[in-house]
Formats: sequence, C-alpha cells, structure tokens
Amino acid sequence: MIDDHHKLDVLNVVDTYQGRDLGVTMEPQACSFKVWAPAATQVDVLLYPPSTGGSPSEQKNQDVQKEIPMNQQDQGIWSLKLEGEWNGYRYMYRATFEDGRQEIAVDPYAHAVTMNGEMGVIVRLEQTHPNGWNEDIRPELTSPVDAVLYELHVRDFSIHESSGMRHKGKYLAFTETGLRDSNGNTLGIDHLTELGITHVHLLPVFDFATVDESKTDDGTSDCSLYNWGYDPLHYNVPEGSYASRADEPETRIREFKSMVLALHKKGIGVIMDVVYNHTFDTAASSFEKLVPGYYYRQNPDGTYSNGSGTGNEVATERPMVRKFIIDSVRYWAEEYHVDGFRFDLMGLIDTATMKELAAELHDKISPSILLYGEPWGALESPLGDQMTLKGAQHEAGFAVFNDNLRGTIKGDSDGTGTGFATGAEEKEDDIWTGVRGAITDFTAGPSETINYVTVHDNLNLWDKVAQTQGLHDTLGFITYSEDGRVKGSANVEEAVQQANPYLLVDPDRILENETVRRCLLANGIVLTSQGVPLLAAGDEFLRSKYGDANSHESGDSVNAIRWEKKQTFKPVYDYYRGLIRLRREHPAFRLRTREEIEKHVRLLEKGIGLLAYELAGKAVGDSWERIIIIYNASKETRTTSVPSGTWNVVVEQGQAGTETLRTAKDGQVSVPAISMTVMYSGE
Repeated sequence: MIDDHHKLDVLNVVDTYQGRDLGVTMEPQACSFKVWAPAATQVDVLLYPPSTGGSPSEQKNQDVQKEIPMNQQDQGIWSLKLEGEWNGYRYMYRATFEDGRQEIAVDPYAHAVTMNGEMGVIVRLEQTHPNGWNEDIRPELTSPVDAVLYELHVRDFSIHESSGMRHKGKYLAFTETGLRDSNGNTLGIDHLTELGITHVHLLPVFDFATVDESKTDDGTSDCSLYNWGYDPLHYNVPEGSYASRADEPETRIREFKSMVLALHKKGIGVIMDVVYNHTFDTAASSFEKLVPGYYYRQNPDGTYSNGSGTGNEVATERPMVRKFIIDSVRYWAEEYHVDGFRFDLMGLIDTATMKELAAELHDKISPSILLYGEPWGALESPLGDQMTLKGAQHEAGFAVFNDNLRGTIKGDSDGTGTGFATGAEEKEDDIWTGVRGAITDFTAGPSETINYVTVHDNLNLWDKVAQTQGLHDTLGFITYSEDGRVKGSANVEEAVQQANPYLLVDPDRILENETVRRCLLANGIVLTSQGVPLLAAGDEFLRSKYGDANSHESGDSVNAIRWEKKQTFKPVYDYYRGLIRLRREHPAFRLRTREEIEKHVRLLEKGIGLLAYELAGKAVGDSWERIIIIYNASKETRTTSVPSGTWNVVVEQGQAGTETLRTAKDGQVSVPAISMTVMYSGE
C-alpha cells in the first residue's frame, strides 16, 4: 500500500526535468550530484571513503565521512557540486519528508556500485576504457532483416569444462580467441564468428538482485549462484557476478566494455535484454524511497498493480519514468557501445515511450540500433490500451516477437501440443503468413517481426520436440513436484546425470533421426522466412536442458552449454552454418518492405504438411534469378511440381549452404520426409 499523502503530492508534479545530468557528473577537479525527489523537504549526500574491501555488510557499516545538504532547485531537482577529487568514494542519498521520515537510497542513476549494489560509487568513466576502446567500431546494419540474432546467457557460454575458456562464467570469456577442442572445432567467440550470426543477444547483464556477488568465485556450481537476471537492481551498472572482481567497481565496467570490444572486432553486435517493466524490490527500491508512489503503477485501492507477475510494474507512462528509461538505454548505447535492446514484457511499457525511445536512439546514436520485445504482459495491467502489443510497432522503429509463428511451427511451449514442424496438420496457411514477414497478420513490414521457435523461456527446442513425441520419460527428463523439488533424484545434478536426451540418436545416422529432423525443419523455417531470425544458443548442436522448462535458477548442471556436443552433432552444426550463410549471402531471403514481399514471394503449392513457394531473386538484386523453398513436414517423401528448367539444389536432407548438391530438371522435385529443400535457377 502506498502512503496517499506522498502519492498525491508527487503525481500532481507536472514539471519534468529535461537535463541529461541526473546522477553524478565528473569534471577535472570537481563532481556534481543531481537527484529528482520532488516530495522531499531535504536531501543530503552521504559520502563514504573508498572501499577497503571486506564483505558487503562490513562495507556498508563503515562510517559516513561527510553528510552534505543538497540545494533545492526547480522541477523537483536537488543538486550539489563538490570541488576536489572524489573518484572511488562511495555515496548514498538521504531524503527527508514532511512527516520527518527519512530514507537512505542508492542513486537510481548510479553508474557504479559496490559489491551486491549496496552503495553507489563515484567513478571517472574514461578510466574504465579497455585498450582500443576509442577506436571501437559498431557493426552497422542497412536493415534489421540483415541481422541473425543469437540469444545467450553470459555464464552458460563458458562455465562448462568443455568450453576450454579460462574466464569461466565471465564477461572476459568473450575475449578469448583461438580456442579449439581436441577435434579442431572452434569454441567460444570463434564459434560464433564461424556460425555466422550477426548479433549476440545477452540475457540481462545490468546489475540484478538474486545472485550474491561475494560468492560467485568460490568454485562451486551451486544453483543459488545462478539466475537469468530478470530481477533488476541497478539499471545503469553491469552485473558484478560476471566480472573477475565484483568488489572493484571499475573492473566490472572495464570487463563489460572488453566483451563488447571483442565481439565488435569480430563484426558481431551486442544486444542487451532489458527489464524496465518491473524491479526486484518495490517498497525497498531506490525509486520508491526517493519518490514514494510515483514509479510504480497502482490499483484503484492504492495497492501496487502486478501486470509483471513479480509484485510490481513500473509506471513507464509517467514523464520522469519515461525519461529514466530513455536516459538509461541511451547511456548503454553511448557509454558501452551496445547495439540493441530486447524489452522483457514490452506489453507493460506504454507505446508512446517505445516510440520516443526508438526515434531518439535512431536519430541521436545510430539508425542500426535494434529494438524489439515481447508484445505481452504477464497478468492484467491498469495500462490498458496504452500497452505495446502486436500491431503497436507499426512503422515505429522497433520489432516484436512473433509468437503466432512460434506456435505455428512447434505447438505449445511446454506441453505435447504440436505445430507444423512437430506433426500437426492444417498449419500451412499460418506458416505461409509467417514466411511472408507477417505482413497479412500484424506488421507493416518484415523488419517488425522477430521470427523464432524457442528462447530461454519454456522448453528449449530439442526438449520440446522430444516432448511432442512422447519421449519425456524414455529420455529421463527432469520432473519437478509442486514444491519445486526434483522427483526421483536427490537434486538437479543427479537428475541431469540420470537423463539421456540423445538415447535414440544413432551417432552414425544423426540426420536420419526424427527428433533431429524436426528440429532442423523448425529453425530451417525461421532462417528462410522474411523478417528477423532469432536462434537460442546451442540449438546448432541440439542443446538439451533435460526437460527443464523453467531453468532460470536451475544452475550450471542444466544450463551450461556443453561444447563437446559440437563434435557429436557436427552435421547439425554444419547445417545451421550453411543456412545462415545462405541467408546472409542472398538478399531474396531479406526483403525490406511489404511491397517487395507482395511482389516477389509467390505461392507454388500448399497441401497437408507441405508448403512450396518462390522468391524472385533477380528482381531484388540477388545473384540467383529464382529461388524455390519447400517445407515437407510429413513423414513421407513428397513430390511437387516446379517450373520447368534446371534447378540447383543447395539445401536438402540435412545439408545446407550455397554450393549445388545436385540438379533437378523435369518440372518435379522430391522432398524427403520432415525436411526442407531450397534450390535456384539462373545465375
């Protein structure tokens, strides 16, 4: 419940501060503080000497060195300028309210914090640049459809023994090049380059609440050290558990930049998964302490609304909240050279904020910054018709996840429900809609749809396909009881050891396995559709999470990427790599506009479990005159009529790329069961 007395005061504040200097601003021999706290009668800066280490609670209990009153200005701003050198000093704000109540809070605009985010820290950001930072070049995109996105969790990437990386679970793992397994397969960042993706989409890397940063380097893979990070603490600071030293405020900043720089050197962009729809704490958050009742939406009875399903939702439609979000995203794009942002539960962010944000980023920073998000909320929200749902993105400079196509391809997310690639019939019309960039569904053009089958949420692709085949028990998948305990095992680690996700795959005939073929068909559709494709990390070598449909805190035993699977499932990896190359080298798969799709994508045949269509290559500047794509989801070989002439087959039977595998001539082509064929004529 929110204190009504404060709430009314603040919600009636019409003034919005326009300046871009909230938080701490450093000058050569001075430092300025600015905080927005319109309901406060006094705000003080509490200064603490630079940290001498010790546990977070010991650091917090060190004595305040100075308490300095701030000056009240217009528009609810409190400010203070200090002469001298304050780099490394820790600071907090103390707000006093009319009723005498006092709150001590971390600066919501803090750019650096102590371990576990207990206090803000004053840093000179120019001292956090790694070597070569000023020469860093952002990979540019002509259009969002040129991107191939790859969703990845920082810790998952490197934590497993088979990764060969030294900086396990850390930002710096991305800086390790030249790594190979005993069979000569590339690992780590070189694997990403070789695969051909254009952007790594990182699960949350801002400072989040649920991992104790003081314990992450004790060598265990305890589940409590693991989280996806959808529990924001400090929006403008990198997460400390991914840094080599969480207790050194500058280190996490420098290492995050080193990761970005390393990826940029490989031509790969960096996308941050951002969670501006809710915070971990409500009453204890800096937002609520400094401006009670303003930053969170309320129900009519004054309780916090819960459209996020996590206990609160951020009131993005209020001017100073909107400003905070835009300032924060701009800060990551400018200070950290981040190339894009994926918005968690974007439905809970009002459309006006998303439109303003997109316009500002594309105008002020780079037109090739990618913005996309989930066009839904979790539970009911008072935001109502301002919610950013499918269709709200029309010509607004951002894209939305296409859950329509996702469900059409695979079926439901966690159950045995099937889609086109997993054996359901009569899905062909919906596949045809998705293949054409959803332009007859909810988009104004293909750059507004993110096409995908699975991401971190729910069953991953291998596990979902196995589930639709009724293989859950055969493969020993993990089952949880209602109280969250693992059934039939002492713990998660033991359950993983007992599972055997690949039991039915003959290592000598991988591409003949039905589960494998269904996986390849599912992402084959994603990679050949108009729009922006997104893959989940590890799909390219059949990653399993052992049937765990919500592994957000299941630990490394479930989540770690097992790099030895790259060799085990090399034909699968080669197929993904070939499809990505095909897409990136041929503009016919990356049409820019609704008009181009209407004109140059033509249906050839649609039948039960079958879809065949043609792309006009030459008309859109492709080196191939005509391209035919055929999806066969049925369990038998299907023969379909194609225009006469000679066709060069480049994708067939688990082989993919731009080289001709064979030619087809007689106006007919046979497509093997549960597979995709791509062929072209005229060069």
